[in-house]
Amino acid sequence: MNTGNSPGNRVYQAQYGHGTVTAVNEYHTVVDFDAHGTRTFATPLVQLEPSSTPAPEKPAATRRKSTKRAKTSA
Repeated sequence: MNTGNSPGNRVYQAQYGHGTVTAVNEYHTVVDFDAHGTRTFATPLVQLEPSSTPAPEKPAATRRKSTKRAKTSA
């Protein structure tokens, strides 16, 4: 297992670019990439390099307003 990758570390991967490690165990490494979303890799095979690029600020999640339908009498 690559112990240098722990949750919260910033990393760089050749195909997806910069991201933040979100979870690691002996089988899987999960990285939330800045431009490509979350990806899961096989821990023994993944090649990640340390990155000093700061994580971009993600916009706060917004909730959609639900539209209430008028009840119809049958």
